[in-house]
Amino acid sequence: MKRMLYFDCSCGASGDMIVGALIDAGAPFETIRNALDSLKIGHFHVTADKVAKHGISATQFRVHVDQEHHQAHRRLGDVLAIIERGALPDEVKSAAAETFRRIADCEAKIHGSTPAEVPFHEVGAVDSIADIVSAHYALHLLGIERVVSSPLNVGSGTVKVAHGVMAVPAPATAMLLEGVPSYGSEVPFELVTPTGAALITQRATEYGPMPPMRILATGYGSGTRELDDRANVLRAIVGEETDVSHRRHYHPVAQERDPTAVQGEVVTVIEFNVDDMNPELLPALIADVIERGARDAFFTPILGKKGRPGYLVTVLCDEPAAEEIGRALFEGTTTFGLRLRQERRICLEREWKQAATPWGPVRVKVGRYQGNVTSASPEFEDCRRVAVEAGVPLIRVYDAARAAAVKGELEDA
Repeated sequence: MKRMLYFDCSCGASGDMIVGALIDAGAPFETIRNALDSLKIGHFHVTADKVAKHGISATQFRVHVDQEHHQAHRRLGDVLAIIERGALPDEVKSAAAETFRRIADCEAKIHGSTPAEVPFHEVGAVDSIADIVSAHYALHLLGIERVVSSPLNVGSGTVKVAHGVMAVPAPATAMLLEGVPSYGSEVPFELVTPTGAALITQRATEYGPMPPMRILATGYGSGTRELDDRANVLRAIVGEETDVSHRRHYHPVAQERDPTAVQGEVVTVIEFNVDDMNPELLPALIADVIERGARDAFFTPILGKKGRPGYLVTVLCDEPAAEEIGRALFEGTTTFGLRLRQERRICLEREWKQAATPWGPVRVKVGRYQGNVTSASPEFEDCRRVAVEAGVPLIRVYDAARAAAVKGELEDA
């Protein structure tokens, strides 16, 4: 069963908070510390202490640098060399190097330079190297195969960086969060740092509420700042994937042993009613949102208020695409509002096969449920093309392809 991790970023995310949360959730600190020693940077050490944040017990990961020893600003090549010489698994080296490359790309675009020439300033410091390497190594030690994150709370106000005072989110943070659900809040501080943004957006493949899982451990990583009205912590929940969409009685042990459990996926549903626009424009709208990444889109005739005929427009998409698709819907229709919700759906496993008909080959989409074939659908466009070329009715080609699928006479496409 796949092991997964959910980051609750309702109070932001930074490199030290991520590492602290993962250690708090069970990643062995001594193993991480030994790995950092193998980088041979020198003149620093790390600690992981238990602290209390508004009644929440959390782990605060700190990098202590010898202030009497000068640490020069490093460029990308310097950082990559440090990572490569460490006693780390190859996948950890690769992941940590990718994080720094992503940050370097952002900094280069912001400052009109190249990734190789950018001096890293804050993110090239020893503490950022330690945070990034430790975070990836902790995920490796916990055996995490899938990462999901909540939308990220970036806070508000300003932050002082090497180039001066910047608005929150800082330029590099904002660029790293492009395409990722995030929001500002009344907290007048920077809650998401560039390192935190880089790590979360690199490892998370989905964003939204916590997905179904059997919880194994929960960890809290402490930030350094004290907030008046909330615990300044990042929560990491480790669990095993499961599915409760079938709504039957759920028990952790029984669910783990249930061979019929079906994995689902979460999709974002966008809907709105429209009764005051030319319906000829709707097919073009559907094609537009599909092109922008929608999983599916359709419209349904309805009777609106005052008995007006109208349409219910429905779009299914992944959460990261919702903002772009929402913009297209506002720009392409007369609606003044959209309804968004998340739903869990179960899909058949799909593969393409090929059916031989008397007039030519036709592709057939085969669907499997828990390994068993439950559906076989001839590809309409293939059937139409073959029918036109052979000069026979479309239904004859379709029926022949369907009959071959029912008999199991299909070949690899």
